[in-house]
Amino acid sequence: MQQEKNELARALTPRHIQMIAIGGAIGTGLFLGSGTAIKEAGPAIILAYIITGFFCYLMMRAIGELLLSNVKIRSFIDFVRIYLGPRWEFVTGWAYWLCWTSLAMADLTASGIYLRYWFPSLPQWVTPLIVIIALLAINLMNVGWFGEIESVFAGIKVIAILALIIVGAIMIFTGFQAGDNVASFANLYQHGGFFATGLSGFLLAFPLVIFAFTGIEMVGLTAGETEHPEVDLPKAINAVPVRIGLFYVGAVLVIMSIYPWNSLSGAQSPFVEVFAGIGIKAAAGIVNFVVLTSAMSAANSAIFSTSRTIYVMAQNGHAPKWFAKLSKRHVPVNALITSALFLLTIVLMNYFVPSQIFVIISGVATISFIFVWLILLVTHLKYRHVTKQLATYQMPGYPILNYLTIIFFISVLIVLLFQPDTRISVIGTGIFVVCLLIIYALTNKAPLQKSKHN
Repeated sequence: MQQEKNELARALTPRHIQMIAIGGAIGTGLFLGSGTAIKEAGPAIILAYIITGFFCYLMMRAIGELLLSNVKIRSFIDFVRIYLGPRWEFVTGWAYWLCWTSLAMADLTASGIYLRYWFPSLPQWVTPLIVIIALLAINLMNVGWFGEIESVFAGIKVIAILALIIVGAIMIFTGFQAGDNVASFANLYQHGGFFATGLSGFLLAFPLVIFAFTGIEMVGLTAGETEHPEVDLPKAINAVPVRIGLFYVGAVLVIMSIYPWNSLSGAQSPFVEVFAGIGIKAAAGIVNFVVLTSAMSAANSAIFSTSRTIYVMAQNGHAPKWFAKLSKRHVPVNALITSALFLLTIVLMNYFVPSQIFVIISGVATISFIFVWLILLVTHLKYRHVTKQLATYQMPGYPILNYLTIIFFISVLIVLLFQPDTRISVIGTGIFVVCLLIIYALTNKAPLQKSKHN
């Protein structure tokens, strides 16, 4: 395929797309947050992962249909402009920028915490600084390097989860005993029942599960840099249910079959407890390494996603044109450098308030992603309403499943609003969206007036 001078390079291979999709589907929340989620919901967390995974898959199918309806359009943000107008393109673009910026800040903060496992005296702010500089250098080379390093990170996560499932299955079928506990599927219902913490505990687990899925839509942002999007994207999206079933449901099912849910420590990764249970002394170190690479993967994805978002926004007049400049390797160099520089603010935050920022920032990331997912679902509804020639790759169950998915995500936002720890994040993100609408209104008066006469 001929590469246009002012276009992003189509250098991502089918292998890259598949691994990016896997990496997006497996968040740091599975390795660490699953312990807290299990404590919140008990065995019912399995159902929470299945339900959330189902609706995330539907959201991905909606994005896939949009992207494949016109492969010349290289970002789902462009579809927001086409079907909802430039106002919502502006809001969605900058909200998506906030999604990945806040997620990267949360994971960069976490990376500083994880590395101190081996180097207790290392200041928490040092690791984010090193990671940002290293990942920026890699991303500036070309998009193929981004694909390669993301493939490595995803591979590490897959190996860790498969190892857990295989080791766990052996423990279950051999009746492994740890103290008074015997590994058995009976542990899923013998300790207070499947819904051991009641309906409230089950509902409160959904925000934790959503955080584990944040970034799953990023494979849609790679459409502009893969040579055969009409082939690669459907393959990656259609595999999402299998990955969710194996990585999330399989891992959590094994963990709670080995150890009763109420014997697990929410403060420690359940992966550590399983590996340590069979006598692997280095279990904590191994899992810590996996979680560290997962956090670096999120930061790598953030640098990619924020730079491409700013690039698209600049092309469409919602950011300075300077951000639309491409290097000789067809990389949005100015957008990349700016994204990395902005992430450096987390270094300062980790220096001044290291113990207070993770909960707030991770809450902002979760809420921002839900907001963008909702906008994309509405965009898909509008697309199906006005388009007669539909794409061959379609979201199933339109429009009923669109509305059910929207209701589900709004319900999670309501749960977050009534949680004391995340209420400030919901309000703060809402204020950010309102500010974007006001900024757009103030800076686009002339175009709006002009459009009325057209």
